[in-house]
Amino acid sequence: MTLAPVDWFIVIAYLASQLGMGIVASRRVKDTKNFFLGKRRFGKLIMIAQSFGVGTHAEMPVSLSGAVYSFGISAIWYQWKNLFATPFYWAMAPVFRRVRRTTTAEMMEDRYGAGMSGLYAVFALAFFIINMAGILKGAAKVLNQMLGASVGTNSIVLGLALIFIIFSFVGGLVASAWSNLVQGFLLILLSFMLLPLGWKLVGGLPGMKQTLPLSNFSLATPREVGPWFIIMLTLNGLIGVMAQPHMLAAVGTGKDEYTCRIGFFHGMWAKRLCTVGWALVGLMVAAMIKLGLFGATSLKDPEDAFGFACEHLLSPGFRGLLIASVMGACLAACSALMVDSGALFTQGFYRPRLAPNESDNHYLWVGRISGFLAVVIAVIYALFLIERVLYSFLLTETLAAYVGISIVAEVIWKRANRWGAAGSMLVSICANFYLYHWKHQRLDYWDPGIFFASLAAGVVTLVVVSLLTPAEDEAHVAPFYAKLQTPSDRVAAGADGESGSAEDHDEGRDWKDGPAPETTRWAAENGRQLLLVNLLHPLRGACGVGFFKAYRDDLKGLLIGSLLSAGLVIGLWALLKI
Repeated sequence: MTLAPVDWFIVIAYLASQLGMGIVASRRVKDTKNFFLGKRRFGKLIMIAQSFGVGTHAEMPVSLSGAVYSFGISAIWYQWKNLFATPFYWAMAPVFRRVRRTTTAEMMEDRYGAGMSGLYAVFALAFFIINMAGILKGAAKVLNQMLGASVGTNSIVLGLALIFIIFSFVGGLVASAWSNLVQGFLLILLSFMLLPLGWKLVGGLPGMKQTLPLSNFSLATPREVGPWFIIMLTLNGLIGVMAQPHMLAAVGTGKDEYTCRIGFFHGMWAKRLCTVGWALVGLMVAAMIKLGLFGATSLKDPEDAFGFACEHLLSPGFRGLLIASVMGACLAACSALMVDSGALFTQGFYRPRLAPNESDNHYLWVGRISGFLAVVIAVIYALFLIERVLYSFLLTETLAAYVGISIVAEVIWKRANRWGAAGSMLVSICANFYLYHWKHQRLDYWDPGIFFASLAAGVVTLVVVSLLTPAEDEAHVAPFYAKLQTPSDRVAAGADGESGSAEDHDEGRDWKDGPAPETTRWAAENGRQLLLVNLLHPLRGACGVGFFKAYRDDLKGLLIGSLLSAGLVIGLWALLKI
């Protein structure tokens, strides 16, 4: 396929705008707080875009459309696996803000000590590398199809990597957040622009039902994605999201806790809606191939389905817009992960263990260079090790769930200790890989039964080992829980009636003394207590205030989110019944 001049104009204009955005952002990046966290000053719109952009990658329409092309609409649960976990994101978001840390590795050290922090850092770097590799490979597959398979997927991977390295190297998280805002609108457009162009060609839903087996239109089929599969995917997402290493920067950088809630919740809901468009494209392409449209009777790779639709349905101008959309999604997500990789290495390992007394500018450059090296490894992984983008995506999500056992436990169960946490992580991951090896499957495959067995082994290990070994020193864990019980954006009025930003009072505060009683009481009276933090002792956390009043903010979001989740499933089911 040949790109028209208008397509090249759109692509070049987009790249120029991204370069300009990086240069402008770089003028504001003078220290590590700005480079890694944007000084926690992002507003609601930026936070929504950041959560959406970091959680929504260019490989997702590729992998989901390919899965639906192969198995039917039920494969939407590969992306909807977190659908019923999404309401809980409202309750999780303030936790990322209250820990008052740059990376999850630091959070692990606060709770379990340096050893667990190092173990987590190894996982997190692997997570970032595999995710960046998957994003690059997925975006390259679409772009290669758009260019008529004339450039080569691996060549495009190298080109995309070079662009986002330059962009994020100078601008940090500020540049990434601005880019996410732009690409968020483009990616939503990308998710639905193909449908009206191909709908009439396949006769709409009635035509597709005449062309494809009826099982392709079932939201839960025993052939590939049944109820057990869906339940396990939901559990995977609910536990794993707390351990994903980019979440603290993506969710905890809002100017206050409410902004963090809004960003995480609505950003992820925008993604859930986009998956409907990707899934319908997969069905549409399956019908096209069955009908022999455009002279095609099969696809060499199912994950070429999305690119096939782009190649044959888009007219000049729209092709350039689509390329810009894919590139934007790839660049923004990889840029954020590159910055997060640098923050993880610098703040979680280099600064506390190798060079604790260097200048802030020194750490800024260490973060930039270490992020660059992580990208180099990711490019090598993308070029030589990824067979299916979907499997790479599920591999990182599954590993995050096994690590998430210890992170969820550190928040809700004070008796959990470093030995139980390390044991749960190692046992669950080793069980997972051993069972796949035993069944002669690829190690990046995903089976709900193996996931459940490995997760259960990890949970049992954490509980048993924690109870059989000494508890963590109270002086070590007290500051961690004190922070979780103290709102990060406000303090209660003291005896003199003075109140203000909690961050103004955090510096130099001795958290070993625990949360201030008046602050905890204020949080309960204003509905700001956190259910996740007080899950095992909710009445004590309510501080004598009524349960529904003390946890009002959490409960309201959980109710609204649950209704939206059910409504989305019912809405798609009703659409398929037309």
